[in-house]
Amino acid sequence: MLVLALESSAKAASVALMQDDALICQYSQCSGLTHSRTLLPMVEDMLKNSDTILADVDLIAVAHGPGSFTGIRIGVSTVKGLAWASDKKCVGVSTLAAMAWHGVSAGGLVCPVMDARRSQVYNALFEIKDGCPERLCADRAIALSELAAELKAKNREVFLVGDGAAISYEYLKNEGIACRVAPQNLLYQSAWGVGMEALRSKPGTADDLLPVYLRFSQAERERQERLRKE
Repeated sequence: MLVLALESSAKAASVALMQDDALICQYSQCSGLTHSRTLLPMVEDMLKNSDTILADVDLIAVAHGPGSFTGIRIGVSTVKGLAWASDKKCVGVSTLAAMAWHGVSAGGLVCPVMDARRSQVYNALFEIKDGCPERLCADRAIALSELAAELKAKNREVFLVGDGAAISYEYLKNEGIACRVAPQNLLYQSAWGVGMEALRSKPGTADDLLPVYLRFSQAERERQERLRKE
């Protein structure tokens, strides 16, 4: 199965082309430019340079959340457009589940963390078994104090991946929790992880693909706060 995967849930953008679980090519960019400007051109360049056309692709995958509200919307909208235009199957996968694939070589307990601000991280826990991440809990927005209490009870070393790894590491270390941070090449979200997770997910149509938000956007929270005060 030829899979086209896109990742735009955080600051970095990434696209990958995979033949089953074999990575053919991957483009990544963390330039600060908006994903609306970079994501589709990255797809077009990658397909061109791999001598591939969209008609060759069997499945289009995207990280549909959690993460940046704008980034998720751009990624999901881009994949919807590609799937509609080419009449292809598509699938959205958890950003955190895709990140957990970066911990396969480390093994053990993998803890993807994305900075959710407001003293929280987007997080889920995974156990690496037979070379694959096995989910231990649902995706969530959780305070670092709550995450520390949960990990302390497990009394195991934790492998941290994601843009929230640095702040999580300092907090967890101060709480006496043994943890390691992924090396730079495995630290951030990647389209390769999206593709790997897509291979064990059920595909659907563009109409089925929806973003997944774990909480309201800042603008929506501010609007609700204003309504409460009226």
